[in-house]
Amino acid sequence: MLRFMPVGDSQTIGSAGEHTWRYRLWQHLRETYGGPFALVGPRETLYDKATEAPTSYEYADPDFPSAHLAGWGEGWLHMAPLIGEAVRSYRADVLLVSLGLIDLGFYTNAEQTAENVRAFVAEARAARPRVRIVVLPVIPNVRAESDASFAAQVSRFNELLAKAVADLDEPRSPLLLASPPSAYDIHHDTYDGTHPNASGEHKIAGAFADAMYQAWDVGEPYEA
Repeated sequence: MLRFMPVGDSQTIGSAGEHTWRYRLWQHLRETYGGPFALVGPRETLYDKATEAPTSYEYADPDFPSAHLAGWGEGWLHMAPLIGEAVRSYRADVLLVSLGLIDLGFYTNAEQTAENVRAFVAEARAARPRVRIVVLPVIPNVRAESDASFAAQVSRFNELLAKAVADLDEPRSPLLLASPPSAYDIHHDTYDGTHPNASGEHKIAGAFADAMYQAWDVGEPYEA
């Protein structure tokens, strides 16, 4: 049994009524991965915009096995202290991580955020020394179009993220940097300049799926 744990912010938890990229990847793996697998994690809900809390179970597909470790407004800063216990408790084999936008927007600069990446990896490996980790670079959102300093921080962080991945990758616990989602356009692939719509969900899922296929021969190339 291969256990995947999606880890992320609002783009990963999603909100009431959505499928989420987690669902799109689950569908893809059901069709292309030859062995048993599961999505695991300590959380299951979506974010409910009406109550401004992660309390909704209203997935577009109610049969989706929706375990994850994602939170609206949470970043590397928040997940680094949580990941060890989550990995240990749910015996995660592969972490699928999409974090950083919220850190850079509200909490930490690029250098501080990169240090939290390193702390996250250390905690995950301390809990499960052979855990595999796939990390998605930060996708600049609509704020980056009008805030040059924020755009620069996103670019700088993605450089530091690539360096951290190169520094920390090791054979027994591979650390993989996914390519940015192909042809991702925030004006067509999101509903508000940040959060993915259906096409955005497919493209993010595809970035994770293609990375795992190319590096580890897991599944097949993603087809939306």
